[in-house]
Amino acid sequence: MRKLIIVLFFTITAQVFAQISPNKYLVRFTDKDQSPYSLSQPGEFLTQRAIDRRNKQGLEVDITDIPIDPVYIQGVIATGAKLIIQVKWINAIIIEVESQTVLDAVNALSYVYSAEGINKRSSTYKSKLVDKFAEEETIPLKLIQTENDPVYGDAFNQIDMVNGVPLHESGFKGDGMVIAVLDAGFINANVRTIFSSLWNNNQILGSYNFVNPAEDVYRYNTHGTMVLSVMGGYLPDTFLGTAPEADYWLLLTEETGSEFLIEEYNWIAGAAFADSVGADVINSSLGYNEFDDAVYDHSYDDFDGNTIEVTKAADLAASKGIIVVNSAGNSGDDSWKYLIAPADGDSVFTIGAVDADGLITNFSSYGFESDSRVKPNIVAQGRGTVLANVDADVLRTGNGTSFSSPLIAGMMACLWQAIPDANNMDIIQAVEKSASQYSTPDNRYGYGIPDFNNARILLGISEQLLSKNSITISPNPISNISIVRWDQSNNDFKTIELLDIQGRVIYSDKLDKSSSFYRLSLGDYKSGIYFLRLSNGIQTQTEKIAKID
Repeated sequence: MRKLIIVLFFTITAQVFAQISPNKYLVRFTDKDQSPYSLSQPGEFLTQRAIDRRNKQGLEVDITDIPIDPVYIQGVIATGAKLIIQVKWINAIIIEVESQTVLDAVNALSYVYSAEGINKRSSTYKSKLVDKFAEEETIPLKLIQTENDPVYGDAFNQIDMVNGVPLHESGFKGDGMVIAVLDAGFINANVRTIFSSLWNNNQILGSYNFVNPAEDVYRYNTHGTMVLSVMGGYLPDTFLGTAPEADYWLLLTEETGSEFLIEEYNWIAGAAFADSVGADVINSSLGYNEFDDAVYDHSYDDFDGNTIEVTKAADLAASKGIIVVNSAGNSGDDSWKYLIAPADGDSVFTIGAVDADGLITNFSSYGFESDSRVKPNIVAQGRGTVLANVDADVLRTGNGTSFSSPLIAGMMACLWQAIPDANNMDIIQAVEKSASQYSTPDNRYGYGIPDFNNARILLGISEQLLSKNSITISPNPISNISIVRWDQSNNDFKTIELLDIQGRVIYSDKLDKSSSFYRLSLGDYKSGIYFLRLSNGIQTQTEKIAKID
């Protein structure tokens, strides 16, 4: 064991010095006024899929979508600076410079607003030389034997907990949806059997390394590989991820052996890329708070959802119609204890972690106190999560909100596949409303453990849906009595049921076959959302009711 620790130390140390360079700068430009691109021709800089996603949700292309002026970029390169990546949402690029002379020349350009060091070490710098994902990967990961479930194996509990099985059984496994995975590295994701189905069916749409664009993404770290397996993994009769039929982009944005501000800008560039290729869902099992150099640290007050730049970018991604799913972080049992950015964004779907019994884990980060934002939004299994063993074609378990996040990201894709006319916020709100403590959220569980089948009901979907106009409820909202009417010539309803927000039947009655209306009394029920379900034994129709005092 001692030898293994020594080997790991030197491996991590090598990674740190291989990836960290003290001369990278974020160069912000003054404008996009002279850009050759136009908002009237979005096909020049967005894929048709990205345009369609906006159009479907009534969203417009805006100035943040316009690429950086290529003349400005070439001007910076002409000074001797090396271009690393573009960060178009904030009209900036990341460069590497070899001397102060080059940096001075960059700053002298009339269209350069600023050049900020983003991994330059100040006098307060102390290298931690630690793998930032070591806790998640080494809190005992045990090799496991699969159980008898014929489809999910040991993954059954983590999907059944959020009632995701009915969506899968109804044929919604993510087909036609695109998930972008922003992570630290995908070692062996191109060779492990658990991903064979993705590769054989061309579901890996592509990849990009924002840390070092000259290299592929199958290096640096195994974290992204494990995250991907929770969503897209498949081993016949042994394991099934939450979205095995979705398409994926693998985007490496994280420098594994260090924590510098540059990673937040890599994340922003990755999110902009995901948007431009038409991703529907982003999974980010990443977050930022403290850095190797304390000069870059974020304060408690910065986590207001509107200050930290990566958080603003995550909200911007959501404003473009993407569901942004982010892990809450694993700070629950350390001195910080709170969420990490961009999980504080008000439009970011932040996921905490519970164990296999649905109890909150000690490491799952807290939401902020005295704050109107409900954070985390929901929770899912993040202790003992079944996932890929990167080093062999067997399964193992892992701990961390890094793994509860992709559980939910995959299910969000499946739910959106089931209700394609909904927008991203509709999907998020339905999942929140389906959760176990929607009426009494807190800063540990948020709204609680979601129920994805009930979320589908909330969005007006049932497996055998009748005509949307066949039932009327008046008044609705209801304070005491409502009259439920239906067209008897088309619908021979036999039973009426009232369901609470968790989908539990709290009242039922038989209907007179000669009647076409029902007097519904909710006077004794507390205010909130309920569902009325009518059935003839073969077909059902569900309608939402709001009870008010």
